[in-house]
Amino acid sequence: MKQNTIAYLCSEYPAISHTFIFREIESLRKAGVKVHTASIRRPSNVQVMTAAEQEEARNTLMVLSTPFPSIVGAHLGCIAKNPAGYLKMIGAAVRLCVTGPKNPVKALAYFLESGILIQWLQRHGITHVHEHFGNPTAIVAMLMKTYGGFTYSISVHGPDIFYTVDSAMLPEKIREAAFVRCISHYCRSQIMRISDPSTWHKHHIVRCGVDPDLYAVRKEPENETVNLLCVGRLVPAKGQHILIEACVRLKKEGFRFMLTVVGEGPDRESLEQSAAAGDLDGFVTFTGVLGQDKVREYYDKADLFVLASFAEGVPVVLMEAMAKEIPVISTRITGIPELIEHEKDGLLATPGDIEDLAAQIKKLILEPDLRSEFGKAGRRKVLSLYNQHVNNLGMAALFNSEGIAI
Repeated sequence: MKQNTIAYLCSEYPAISHTFIFREIESLRKAGVKVHTASIRRPSNVQVMTAAEQEEARNTLMVLSTPFPSIVGAHLGCIAKNPAGYLKMIGAAVRLCVTGPKNPVKALAYFLESGILIQWLQRHGITHVHEHFGNPTAIVAMLMKTYGGFTYSISVHGPDIFYTVDSAMLPEKIREAAFVRCISHYCRSQIMRISDPSTWHKHHIVRCGVDPDLYAVRKEPENETVNLLCVGRLVPAKGQHILIEACVRLKKEGFRFMLTVVGEGPDRESLEQSAAAGDLDGFVTFTGVLGQDKVREYYDKADLFVLASFAEGVPVVLMEAMAKEIPVISTRITGIPELIEHEKDGLLATPGDIEDLAAQIKKLILEPDLRSEFGKAGRRKVLSLYNQHVNNLGMAALFNSEGIAI
């Protein structure tokens, strides 16, 4: 029998860097699916989130915030309702000490979290959980399935999890899942690589997306110098050091521009040092972490969006920029060429190649008509393939086709 209530489980929700999950859940609710949300960790930076996201945080179960007496009560309840299933879940948790994470502390943590979530799901009459990213929270979902009475599905983005297939137990997660949502053809190909062909029918491509009304076409900015924008966590995978070095080269060649870097992370200090060493004082601004309302203000001021990543799924920030008709430059990696067709929807540089990235930026600085052409083509691409309203209804249809939700 189908149900119209499901749960979404994330390691951190809502999250500044994963607002697309919040929007996905919004779309599902509008489609008539009741979605309850659970987060393993309490999210950071809630104070800069939108009012709607802050309200969502208040209504989300924060698993690690559960008091110890309540944890004990949840597990006693699990034993009382299904003692045989509880023993099976103990056995599955013990096996985690010799497979996957191979860590008794993590195994115990996942086991305790499973009991908390089982009680919460039972209270709400929920039997299906959808987990985002296929990370350790999917192990928790597997333990709950072992207990009995629950199914789960996962959204896989990549690419990080594809580098730790064995320790992440990704093949097992895929095998046990009711279905796997892949955000791109690249992602699905990597899932196919590590799974039996008999399970490939469970692997569905449902792209991420953005709201084309919320990210409407911006008014053409009237900046005195070209304004470059980069939005993302300040981490090695995002390649911001390559962007800084490309900007150093452009400045030496006499180009005038302003680069705004929106985001926070462990690379902040080294990026600021690189900018200072490259004599980019007055050329680069680091804003730190910002909520979505503030980020959209920076989109509206941007002439050009640049993301020099080494590892990505398909970055939603690129979709956001393209929806606003901001011309984009990124790298030829993973699923990005599915979003950006070089010299049609934007430009792609060779990852890690400072000269190539500088050349692509230079091209768009010098050719405003080309910027306009790519901006319009980018929005057309988003409207055709990355419209969140259409794609998130695809998720609702997928739950429906699997007999999970109506």
